[in-house]
Amino acid sequence: MMNYKSTRNNDVTVTASVAISRGISEDGGLFVPESMPWLSYTDLKILTDSDYVARANDILSRFLGDFTPGEVLNCVSQAYTREKFETESIAPLYELEPGVYLLELWHGPTCAFKDMALQLLPHLLSVSVEKAEPGKTVVILVATSGDTGKAALEGFRDVPGTRILVFYPEQGVSPLQKLQMATQEGENVYVSAIRGNFDDAQAGVKAVFTDTAVKQKLAEHNMVFSSANSINWGRLVPQIVYYISSYCDLIKNNRISAGEHINIVVPTGNFGNILAAYYAKKMGIPINKLICASNANNVLTEFLQTGVYDRNRPFYTTISPSMDILISSNLERLLYDLSACDDKQVRGYMDSLAKTGRYEVDEAIKKSLQEHFWASYCDDDGTRSTIRETYAKNACVTDPHTAVALNVYRQYREKTGDEAKTIIASTASAYKFAGDVVGAIRSEQTANADQRTLVGELSKLSLSKPPKQISSLFEKPVRFEGVCDKEGMQQTIFTVLGID
Repeated sequence: MMNYKSTRNNDVTVTASVAISRGISEDGGLFVPESMPWLSYTDLKILTDSDYVARANDILSRFLGDFTPGEVLNCVSQAYTREKFETESIAPLYELEPGVYLLELWHGPTCAFKDMALQLLPHLLSVSVEKAEPGKTVVILVATSGDTGKAALEGFRDVPGTRILVFYPEQGVSPLQKLQMATQEGENVYVSAIRGNFDDAQAGVKAVFTDTAVKQKLAEHNMVFSSANSINWGRLVPQIVYYISSYCDLIKNNRISAGEHINIVVPTGNFGNILAAYYAKKMGIPINKLICASNANNVLTEFLQTGVYDRNRPFYTTISPSMDILISSNLERLLYDLSACDDKQVRGYMDSLAKTGRYEVDEAIKKSLQEHFWASYCDDDGTRSTIRETYAKNACVTDPHTAVALNVYRQYREKTGDEAKTIIASTASAYKFAGDVVGAIRSEQTANADQRTLVGELSKLSLSKPPKQISSLFEKPVRFEGVCDKEGMQQTIFTVLGID
């Protein structure tokens, strides 16, 4: 049976249900599988001939060791339906130009790639809690840089036995992302802005998670914490599925032959989305380079190029806010894997990061990083020009995060000459960033324009109808307008839960 270890303590061994229900290990480490399942040529052929639900069921069954086959199938069947996703294929591939494909991950209920995992996580968590913490109310804490918050709120809305609290940086999300969260429906949800950036929100959530006194207070009220951020394995494992599925679709559509190597480009800040692609590679998917695309907050670019992680740098608020991150939590899982599961070494890196804001990995890990990854970044000017050029050349409207990935991919191809077939993760609908996209295409300022008007303008430019999830926002009442200091997050949580 597949069990899980903590990245900071190899003596910790838990089941999948415990890993998912807890979200994070008590030592502050992240849960990782003891081994990585391998997909044979026969497995790949079966997956290629299957639909998305069947692919997800097969892949997840390999990781969820203490789930019954019926439990896994029930979870994925409830998550990936036509009622929740606009397209039957769930995560379709769009050929942008010969050999370059956009993996559209934003056809779910909140128009962002986070739906791919967060429509499934509530079902996984419900099963896990029933196994590991029966009878407890699960309190989901979320720090968001934009998309995770809304996707988690929508996924856990009115799910029995759960409460969900989301914190986002007051000035660090797009107007439509903020409106999505502020108008969220559901009796078990709460949203608050914080005075700070995403790293402040994430640090605050982690501090509350690992505070023994806080956990004891919750236990007294029959409550237990869990997480919907990608620190939770139940949030990360569904992301592996869509990379494997996209490779199968290339085979199915006669774009590649089985075994042919491809590249994958991912715009990322917290490193979860590209880590899922790395795990797909470890499972046997023939991936040559994992291309990590960052915005002006380019801490990951420097790390993957030099082996030095240094968060002591200016923080930039950009037009690709979901990547405005300087502490990439999921990098810890990669370090554990590349260090041959050396928990002591990982603890040392994380202690150094906490105390000094930096660490440097050894030569063996540096070599592995360069073997698997290529990294670069682009600033807001580069993002805008890429949106404009892609619209002019390809008649395709892209959101700012996908544009960052396209820009970095073009840098990669120019510098390496590598023209292998490439999948680019397209992580959000352009409508979520209508102002920035319209402004980029028309080379004009839109900062003070009406959001509803901008959505209409984007509809004209793209010759498409805005998703109903976006167009309906303007009719909904605003429910959440609270703001707290980062030091006040714990008290806010206690007040909302009624356990002062």
